[in-house]
Amino acid sequence: MQIPLNEFEQVIDEKILKRGLTYFKGGAITDFSEISTGEYEAIVSGTEEYTVQLEVSNNTIVAHNCDCPYDMGPICKHVVAAIFYLQQNELELNHPNFTIPKKKKTKSISQQVKELLRAISHEELIEFVQKNSNKDKKFRNYFLASFGHLSQNQSKEFYQKQIHSILQTAAGRDGWIDWSDMKYVVNTTEPFIENAEKYLTNNNFENVFYISTALLEEMTEAFQYGDDSNGDLGYFVESAMELLSKLVQKKLPATLKQEIFEYCISSFNQKLFEGWGWHLGMLHIACELIEKESDADIILDCLDTVDGNYERELAQSFKLDLLREFKDKQVVERYINKHISNSSIRMKEIEKAFKSKNFEKVLQLSKDGIKCDEKDKPGLVKVWYNWLLKVAQSQKDTPKIIEFSRFLFIDNFHPEQDYYQILKDTIEDEKWYPFLEEIIKEITPKQRWTYTELIRKIYIKEEWWERLFLMLKQNISLENIEQNESYLSKDYSSELIELYSERIINYVEKYIGRNHYQTACRYLRRMKKLGGGKQVKDLIEMFRKQYPQRKALMDELSRV
Repeated sequence: MQIPLNEFEQVIDEKILKRGLTYFKGGAITDFSEISTGEYEAIVSGTEEYTVQLEVSNNTIVAHNCDCPYDMGPICKHVVAAIFYLQQNELELNHPNFTIPKKKKTKSISQQVKELLRAISHEELIEFVQKNSNKDKKFRNYFLASFGHLSQNQSKEFYQKQIHSILQTAAGRDGWIDWSDMKYVVNTTEPFIENAEKYLTNNNFENVFYISTALLEEMTEAFQYGDDSNGDLGYFVESAMELLSKLVQKKLPATLKQEIFEYCISSFNQKLFEGWGWHLGMLHIACELIEKESDADIILDCLDTVDGNYERELAQSFKLDLLREFKDKQVVERYINKHISNSSIRMKEIEKAFKSKNFEKVLQLSKDGIKCDEKDKPGLVKVWYNWLLKVAQSQKDTPKIIEFSRFLFIDNFHPEQDYYQILKDTIEDEKWYPFLEEIIKEITPKQRWTYTELIRKIYIKEEWWERLFLMLKQNISLENIEQNESYLSKDYSSELIELYSERIINYVEKYIGRNHYQTACRYLRRMKKLGGGKQVKDLIEMFRKQYPQRKALMDELSRV
């Protein structure tokens, strides 16, 4: 979200703007620095202390970040407080704790650091780093992560020890890394990824292998003692797997290829990453390193050991791809026949048969799939029926097209085709309406609740507004009125206003709390748009008399 500084009050949500101004006026900005030209950092104290970063270009905030947990909108009150601080002279605001000189500009942090580095001697700098590395574990971890690549004795263990130290420092005495400590983990660990990318570019492949495997093992373990709600640990795992994937595409020395292959097989067999997607992912990496059929056999043996229904199905599909590449057709066919209940394998065989116009095989596989999955996997049954329909369409078999489209139209949450339109295009005009009435009769529930999405869809498609309105009246709710408003407003605006009015009165009577009042007021605005301004005014007047003690309601009503 880009924010023009000369009109930020118009861009930002009013509620957040007020909260940010309150924070600013309350002295919540305890530190504000220009890091470099156009880059600012602020410390904002609220329930906790948060860091805000702003990047300004051409009098516009082009980037902003706050490490608070707020995720209900594009900008938080801490960022807004920092913007008010930045703009306080232009806005002529008086800040209680700070005054900014109008003529003399303070040097940026970046300038100050440059000047100090020129002034400090080489020996003083070495002494400073050594002293702070000894007494400050976080400083030491960041220093090693940034410059450890210059060490001569690198190995997986070398990097693993550093990453482990970072994670343990973040975990502290409690042994748990909460979300606020993850920022330290990210900032301190990111240099490993950056260095590995440089190694990859410079063909220093061994160190890429060491860093990526060290990250994989340590971050996987950290899921047991860290809050990954922000996805930071997952980010490092994904980055490590991506590095390995890039690495095995390179022209590697034979010894390193063998080392990576053996690591992938060993980590799989030792179940280092079991339960995670990269457990099977290690075998995918190993596949890229296959030199001979015996290497493929090792991976095939590993795949036979996979547990769990979902994982086993993935492994079976993976194995089939390997068999196609390294084994003869008879072996492949036997494997397919043995594991045809695997939906992925069945799907590939159906697609292959359909492409070659072997419709008999498509029909057989689809019908078998229906029998196989009708009890436990009803969603897949619809997939197999759709293949029956596709064959009928290819063969222009009208009765079958109608049969399968009708079934899929009535009972399908994730349609692969527009079954309604297929039916309409296929059925003769004089038979169409009787056909629809038959469907409506079949799917209309016998119980009192008669509002079904499928019947609603038919009414809308056929523009049967009277029947749609009748169904709405029989199943009134604020959500249903809103859902059908765009279709009915032309012919039934006054009726919709009346329905809204009745339900809003009941809603306000039943529910208490600002969130509910905001919902009620949202529907009042919808009434207004329908031409019910007078009715809305009457309702507001009634609510003010009836619920004067509900201050939040009075506040929300004033905004309608």
